Amino acid sequence: MLSRFAKMTLFFAAGICGLIISCKPQSPLKMADLLQQLKKRNYNTQNIFSSDARLAACDSLLNADSPNYDVQLLSKKALFELQEGHEQAAVDIYSKISKLPRYMNPVNIMPDQAVAYMRLGERANCMLSHNGSSCIFPIKGAGIHQAQTGSLQAIETLENMLKSNAHDAQSRWLLNIAYMTLGRYPMQVPAQYLIPNLNADDGQYKVKPFTDVAANVGINLNSRAGGSIADDFDGDGYIDLITSGMDLQDHMHYFHNNGDGTFSDRTAQSGLQDMVGGLNIEQTDYNNDGHPDIFIMRGGWLRDGFGNQPSSLLKNNGHGGFTDVTIASGLKFMHPTQTAVWNDFNNDGWLDVFIGMESHGEADRKNNHPSALYINNHDGTFKEMAQKAHCRINDFVKGVTSADYNNDGWPDIFVSTMSGRKYLLKNKCNRGKDVDFEDVTKKAGINITQNTFTTWFYDYNNDGWPDILVGSYNFTTTLGYYAALEALGTPVTDNGNIFLFKNNRDGTFTNVTREVGLNKVVFSMGGNFGDIDNDGYPDIYFGTGNPDFGSLIPNKLFRNIEGKKFADVTGSSRTGNLQKGHGVSFADFRNNGLQDIFIEMGGAYIGDAYKSALYLNPGQNSNNWIGLKLIGKKSNRCAIGSRVKITFTENGLQRSVFKDVNSGGSFGSSPLRQEIGVGQASIIDDIEIRWAGSGTVQHLKRITPNQFLEITEDGKVTPLKLKILKFNTSEPAMSMKMADM
Repeated sequence: MLSRFAKMTLFFAAGICGLIISCKPQSPLKMADLLQQLKKRNYNTQNIFSSDARLAACDSLLNADSPNYDVQLLSKKALFELQEGHEQAAVDIYSKISKLPRYMNPVNIMPDQAVAYMRLGERANCMLSHNGSSCIFPIKGAGIHQAQTGSLQAIETLENMLKSNAHDAQSRWLLNIAYMTLGRYPMQVPAQYLIPNLNADDGQYKVKPFTDVAANVGINLNSRAGGSIADDFDGDGYIDLITSGMDLQDHMHYFHNNGDGTFSDRTAQSGLQDMVGGLNIEQTDYNNDGHPDIFIMRGGWLRDGFGNQPSSLLKNNGHGGFTDVTIASGLKFMHPTQTAVWNDFNNDGWLDVFIGMESHGEADRKNNHPSALYINNHDGTFKEMAQKAHCRINDFVKGVTSADYNNDGWPDIFVSTMSGRKYLLKNKCNRGKDVDFEDVTKKAGINITQNTFTTWFYDYNNDGWPDILVGSYNFTTTLGYYAALEALGTPVTDNGNIFLFKNNRDGTFTNVTREVGLNKVVFSMGGNFGDIDNDGYPDIYFGTGNPDFGSLIPNKLFRNIEGKKFADVTGSSRTGNLQKGHGVSFADFRNNGLQDIFIEMGGAYIGDAYKSALYLNPGQNSNNWIGLKLIGKKSNRCAIGSRVKITFTENGLQRSVFKDVNSGGSFGSSPLRQEIGVGQASIIDDIEIRWAGSGTVQHLKRITPNQFLEITEDGKVTPLKLKILKFNTSEPAMSMKMADM
């Protein structure tokens, strides 16, 4: 019989022969064929997200072992079963281990066993019997578990753990959640373990509850971690939805807005059926033809060669069909990434792209992946210029964003990384010369050192100067630990918080996180901003995304209160799903002036797939709005980087709302059609458009709100007559049919 050391060595070495594909795409190979080859390569026990390969290797070792009592291997098998979605098998293994004599069981399986029981309950209730209230925090009503075995067993296990260690905050959090799933919170939670007020009212800033209507309208998506784009891909005036999944087993989905309150799955017709993988996606218009194209980013989080995957540029052929033009465009590379930003960095009227790669530095050759800057050649191709432009960031980049933070007419870049470093890159470009950037992070006062992920520029206080939001992220423990501490009133010092840097209008920024009330536990991966109440101040929604099964904390929605502070309205909005959240898109899917929220749910493992949500905004008040579709002439066609200033009089006072044309946050994309709230204004005094690249300034006076306008850079203004859609909000009949992975 092999020793435990020998078996574990074989376990982690199994499948190493799969690493046989070159890091350079073979030119004759079609993208779909290359992706299938990479899929085979990534079926490998050294790939931490290949739970199927790891489970098979573990089974092989256990089958060769007699009498099959290697507890370490058994506990690993249980974990891999859980990652594959075989909760009952995992529970059975943990039960087997727990019954072994103590001298044969040196592994403390109770934390994993408790999570397995929680997952068993989630599978039986939130997944197989899914409804709009499933896993919505605080859990109540139709979200209460009907099949109670999983939660009951989890409670028993967690209470035994807490008897041994009453200070175990993670177990205490899960215990309170388990009682909540049974409708027994807070009444039956043992007093010494109770976390009070988890179902407290959101107070004076609470909002009307959103309703998850995804299944009602035909968005039946059961997915893993991935990206989302909400935009009009076929030019009919109605916002469609395209999604991706991180693994090379997961193909993209295209949900076409039918203009009648429903969506149709047009994945096969669009050519996206063979497009697999992509932790994030975003839209662009690289060839200035007026049809939104798609950029797919692959390989995020994977190292040791498994993340060496191509990104893809998909050309929109019009009417919602796509062709892969990656190699022809010159965007062929094999590096791990999940973040990029498109902007016209040299103001020539064509969109360029900065891509943040996931590098561990030059000292680690196998995982050295510097970021890239591709400049548009105006002929459908790009030239890489990061080194020459002084923006070749060699770091583990998780978020990039772009805006003209100093209002000098040139788009700048901000980079968020998992190394703790931040990069504010000031664009020093002069017209007619090559792009050039200067790292001004220290000068600007961006001085936090936490690992960070989600980031974006936006003008949260409407003073005309873009501010920076960035969210910290780490893996030191599961997220319930921090959520418990926060709920119990124990300060969580800059660990899992989001940070807001206010633009001082002089090239520097001030950290105003505590001042505006954003020093909260969030741990964001997905994230985006929109205006849920049409007051003109951007609100924010975050998806947790953490791959750990024990990280059962809600995705969070914050309401912007007049640009002065933010209020957590997660509970009242009913958007606080406890499952993993990734790509986030704010969009007016119904053309009624109300922004709804789509979030692609699901974690990193096949067993952590979950139904995505479309949260329908019921309307929070009687505020007005304006929708603007901008078409550049000298500026890039979709006007990315252009700045809109809406000035109006409300309650006797004149104020302005500022909005840059972009798709929002760094994980998930909102429409390039700008949807802007104007409060109680009955007339818009002035719409000012400062067109990116050309610098042209255009004014529209005395505009009636509550309409969509198409505005071209040459001055043409066309009202868009779009039908207002009605979505079914009733609970759909139970259906097991979901879009495949």
